[in-house]
Amino acid sequence: MSNSKNVSINRIEDDPLLKGEGRFVDDLNVENLLHAYFVRSTVAHAKIISIDIESAKILDGVIGIYLFNDLLPIIKKRQMSQAIASSMLKFDVDPEWLAHDEVCYVGEPIAIVVAKSRSIAEDAAQSVFIDYELLPVVVDPKLGLVPGSSKARLNYPNNLVAHTIVKYGDIPELNKINCISQTFVLNKGGGHSLEPRGILSTYDLNEEKLTVWDSTQMPHRLKDTLVQMLEMSEYQIRVIAPDVGGGFGPKAVIHPEEVTIPALSILLKQPIKWIEDRKESFTATVHERLQYWEMQVFYTDDAKLLGIKGHLYHDHGSCSPYGVALPYNAVTNLIGPYVLPAVEIEISVCLTNFVPATPTRGAGRPQGTFVMERLLDQIAQKLNLRPEEVRLRNLIPKESMPYVIPIVQRDGSEMCYDTGNYAECQHKAMELFNYDEFLLRQQNALSEGRFIGVGLSNYVEATGRGPFETGSVKIGASGKIIVSTGATAQGQGVKTMIAQIVSNELNVSPQEIRVIDGDTDYCSLGFGAFASRQAVTAGNAIYVAAQKISEKIRKTAAVLLEVSYDDIVLKDGWAVVKGANDLKLTFAEIAKRLNGVPGFALPSGMSPGLSELIHFEPKGLTYSNGTHIAEVEVDINSGFVKINRYLVFHDCGNIINQMMVEGQVVGGVVHGIGATLYELMRYDENGQPLSITYGDYLLPTSDVVPKIEVYHMESPTYLNPLGVKGAAESGTIGAPAAIVSAIENALKNFSVSINDLPVLPNQLIEKIHQVTVNFDSI
Repeated sequence: MSNSKNVSINRIEDDPLLKGEGRFVDDLNVENLLHAYFVRSTVAHAKIISIDIESAKILDGVIGIYLFNDLLPIIKKRQMSQAIASSMLKFDVDPEWLAHDEVCYVGEPIAIVVAKSRSIAEDAAQSVFIDYELLPVVVDPKLGLVPGSSKARLNYPNNLVAHTIVKYGDIPELNKINCISQTFVLNKGGGHSLEPRGILSTYDLNEEKLTVWDSTQMPHRLKDTLVQMLEMSEYQIRVIAPDVGGGFGPKAVIHPEEVTIPALSILLKQPIKWIEDRKESFTATVHERLQYWEMQVFYTDDAKLLGIKGHLYHDHGSCSPYGVALPYNAVTNLIGPYVLPAVEIEISVCLTNFVPATPTRGAGRPQGTFVMERLLDQIAQKLNLRPEEVRLRNLIPKESMPYVIPIVQRDGSEMCYDTGNYAECQHKAMELFNYDEFLLRQQNALSEGRFIGVGLSNYVEATGRGPFETGSVKIGASGKIIVSTGATAQGQGVKTMIAQIVSNELNVSPQEIRVIDGDTDYCSLGFGAFASRQAVTAGNAIYVAAQKISEKIRKTAAVLLEVSYDDIVLKDGWAVVKGANDLKLTFAEIAKRLNGVPGFALPSGMSPGLSELIHFEPKGLTYSNGTHIAEVEVDINSGFVKINRYLVFHDCGNIINQMMVEGQVVGGVVHGIGATLYELMRYDENGQPLSITYGDYLLPTSDVVPKIEVYHMESPTYLNPLGVKGAAESGTIGAPAAIVSAIENALKNFSVSINDLPVLPNQLIEKIHQVTVNFDSI
């Protein structure tokens, strides 16, 4: 990479956002707009006996109420085929776009009210009466797999929707080696982006073209789904992701609303908008995980890992709108940056009567990392070693890179850590934290009746998932530089990252570059935002395209100015001859010549146009890594945990824009703080959600989030031209393990052990009251 490395330019997308001029889905308006509201299941599992819409239909302003059969003329497929292929899956459970005979979770859509205003649609929805025959519910992913248990869905053979064993090496015999057995329970949470989901759909009769604005992470995937479901041609459908106020995983999943709202706009020949409310965010948007881990770790007397064996029971929810990436990522990421000679972990994925479980930021990796780091802490306690020493003895050495782990990934490739210096990363983090000084402060705090503690975690993150991403750079006769890509901006600064790469190659200001992302008409192929991939995939596609454009400008200018190619330099939109500033051509002039003049030849040796399209295919996943250190204080009377200090030492290869990388890491840590200390999606035994407002489901706010220190190491990867790795999820992956380790350390006099997430004040109080404190044993 050239001199754009680690230059923290200001984000080019911020100006309109700061002025309130952003264009999110709910900011968009068109003439004759109608509004939709969904009638949703109020029970977790039942047969639908009847649906009475008569009272709702007669309300003034109601255009219509639409059930499954009403949309069948438009939606040609009865189910949404969305599951990503996997050998783990025993059967696909494709979601229906409207329930019509059986409902399988609270919040499942059954009918759509279309009205002249949102308020009228909401009022009418309350008048729709549905008669149910209640069925048994499945809310426990372990009990749901017991032979003879109730079915979460009537039309499937059982609840074991997926199963596999991740295995390599030989697990030691239990009676011949040290072993710790532990169970971990990781509860449900969600993505909770600032902007909820939203869709605006229009249908142009003249062009027979459907245009859908959607707050999605994956517009091309949505377009492919609509082509399939509506049986329309690709040229008839355009999907646009306008400004998107956060995605974090749930917006990568295609939900039923994203099919039914476009279908209604075709049926009614009018524009229709649906904006999710916060109750729907809690009940209808996909969640992440309920997991039970039953684990054994085997180790030597000098703390060397010998193997890990266990069983993961994973809540899949009611259907498969994405696949089994979440549990598989969790298990494979458990290995982390450590030498682990043997693994044998069984994964059992259970259908339940919950909203589908799909990846949220980290996509299973925080859970696997939590389990491994907790086991390492317990080895340290058993052997009376410092936690960082146990880790140091097991970290993969730098000289072993690239390091192959004998596990086949979802795409069939081998699991290979490309570059990194894990031991140095931990060492630098400990040095910056000043651990010895903390021990003195801990002693002093205890003498004052205060309980402070420190926790450490290490992690790796597989980033840059393929199969490809698209980028193009084009300069027309106007001289404007237009960049388009299949990447999608979710608020993380994608436009700035791309503009910075192009500006460096063409030597122009980033503000002079127009970046168009998330629009299927401007970029016909692409995948979008997931798996910390966009700098790796889209960034490199744009980088290669910009290099080719730079080369073509210089070659063309050399021909036209009759000088050597090496004499041409690019500066501020001009191709200039070195040492002769009056000999120059603008990019516009060069583009115009390459566009051609009727009857005249192009410049000698040049092909038409000044544009390049690149599909960048990564050679493999590239692995970021890092060390997190958390310092906390626990109030033993209230159970409240205050984070006093948080430090991250992070390695994502070459850094394009350090300010934005740090923003991503900090945001990820805050997500991790929420998952560790605050966020719990509660349900009762009947599958009824008990957390449907932010009064019931807490998010971390500015008063509980500390200043997060971020430091960098750069281990460039050899897998892509820029040498970059992804960074967006790293902050989340390491946070739960570090924070819980710190809580245990603060309460070590109480012998508190924590294996479950989240850690809530009442739970800590209960654990503290179970023992008598020994103040002299610190």
